[in-house]
Amino acid sequence: MAADPPPEEFGVAEERSGHCAVVDGNCLYVWGGYVSIEENEVYLPNDELWIYEIDSGLWSMHLMKGELPPSMSGSCGACINGKLYIFGGFDDKGYSNRLYHVNLRTKNGVYVWKQITDFKGQPPTPRDKLACWVYKDRLIYFGGYGCRKQNELSDCFDVHDAFWEGQIFWGWHNDVHVFDTSTQTWYQPKIKRGIAPQPRAAHSCAVIGNTGYVFGGRVLQTRMNDLHSLNLDTWVWSGKIATNGEKPRDRSWHTLTPVADGKLFLFGGLSSDNVPLSDGWIYDVATNEWQQLTYLPQTRPRLWHTACAGKEGEVLVFGGSKDDLHFLDRGHCSDLLIFQTQPYSLLRLSLDCIGKNAVLLEKQIPWLPSRLLEEVVNKITFWVAVNHRQKKKAKAEEHE
Repeated sequence: MAADPPPEEFGVAEERSGHCAVVDGNCLYVWGGYVSIEENEVYLPNDELWIYEIDSGLWSMHLMKGELPPSMSGSCGACINGKLYIFGGFDDKGYSNRLYHVNLRTKNGVYVWKQITDFKGQPPTPRDKLACWVYKDRLIYFGGYGCRKQNELSDCFDVHDAFWEGQIFWGWHNDVHVFDTSTQTWYQPKIKRGIAPQPRAAHSCAVIGNTGYVFGGRVLQTRMNDLHSLNLDTWVWSGKIATNGEKPRDRSWHTLTPVADGKLFLFGGLSSDNVPLSDGWIYDVATNEWQQLTYLPQTRPRLWHTACAGKEGEVLVFGGSKDDLHFLDRGHCSDLLIFQTQPYSLLRLSLDCIGKNAVLLEKQIPWLPSRLLEEVVNKITFWVAVNHRQKKKAKAEEHE
């Protein structure tokens, strides 16, 4: 575990919260979400895909075509075999249970959305702020906040409010739904035994091996700090996992990201006393212990952000809010924080060294083997962009 590196910071894409983000190959892809303009929630364009190239540190925006999803927040995004899948979410018309996908590995640079309508089985009821596990080409969804009709009520739904005209109920879910991408089929697995987590939303999910983990989230007016796991082969819940030693405080709108060697990285969220959090924790499956990362800065709280694992155990945290969204909804962020959770490879360290010292090594760089030269050029671009943004930020602070 790295002892003291602060997160690297980058910012170009438009600020947002409640968006979707995935990593595929060498790129981070960002779609959707919302911002606040004059105390109004404004959903971001549904035809924009922002792409961050991890090696060069450069952002680009691409217009999308096809059967566009509505502009939404709170959708659940996941990537399987180079396709970004978007399920659920909330917009001005209410909650969604539509499923869309787009091929991120397009050769012509054209990104085309397609709504999946020719599926078999029954999809989940409309909802947002759910989470999912990706396992064996399947999207496995858990929880979320949404609405149900009276004849759809069950033990897996905790009622929050009801609209009696038409008998519509709002509340939290703890059901499990699977979409098999290879057969285009929705189904609910039969949970064989174990105690499921309470119905919740704004929780986090992550997969290690064949085990899906759930941490925290909101239930009624309570935010949780409980950890559960579900065996994705046998469909057995663990019940609440009694971890050893100190553990994170309760929260919602946080992220949980798998990193190397059977570990999960927990970051940010909103606490029960409505404090935006900037703490980071590592959960070690082997020892069943949480370890707080004390080197993280306390000046970068984030909630309703996204977090994706990079190629070398780094975690890319993008966007989100630094405010309590219930009371002050103006602090949406556009910066990208990159947290190093393990030592980088010697190749990565060497490329970074060359990139930072490109002026000094200008005459030697052309001597490098051709297979390394492209990577070096990307790193030079990366560190030039970093230096430019740091100077721009320092100049802006001088004028404040």
